[in-house]
Amino acid sequence: MELDNTIKKALNEFNLITDERKKLLHQITDFVKGENALADLIFICTHNSRRSHLSQVWAQVAANYFGFFGVTCYSGGTEATAFFPSAIQALENAGLKVKKLSQDPNPVYSIKYNVDVHPIICFSKKYDDEFNVQNNFAAIMTCDHADQNCPFIPMAAARIPVRYEDPKIADGTSEQLTKYIERSEQICREMFYAFSQVLVP
Repeated sequence: MELDNTIKKALNEFNLITDERKKLLHQITDFVKGENALADLIFICTHNSRRSHLSQVWAQVAANYFGFFGVTCYSGGTEATAFFPSAIQALENAGLKVKKLSQDPNPVYSIKYNVDVHPIICFSKKYDDEFNVQNNFAAIMTCDHADQNCPFIPMAAARIPVRYEDPKIADGTSEQLTKYIERSEQICREMFYAFSQVLVP
């Protein structure tokens, strides 16, 4: 029920997205349209620990919500670290069911959003990790550093900069979880907007 409320909130807040952001998000829409809704997306950020995972998860949830079952979302970084706990907490706060599948320094998580659909598998990895799709994908750059330090993504069919402020800026403060929830909600809203436009002529 909490996830339903999160999605309803996102759908009702498209007005909070600026026209400039909508233009960027339409690049995702156009890629999915161009692939006849059989599209692979890799969300890329330096450490694959926060923004790229949040984007992967919400894009997959949005694609499923609008019936685009041929869309598969991945994430990766320019280096591997670990999925940051506060980002996971933000997803749980939104109503997603997160299960830790391993106890490694870089744990594997399963994220369930629909009882009828396989969970999203998340762990920190480089964008070219064998777990990810290897060609004909859209590389969606979610942070400035990754965008600037990955001038060329081999085998990507498109490169789309949709950058987000790093919630890491609040780490160690009383506002830490609040900032992660805020960023998660923004990304949720924007991914739902992008996929809501796929069937718009």
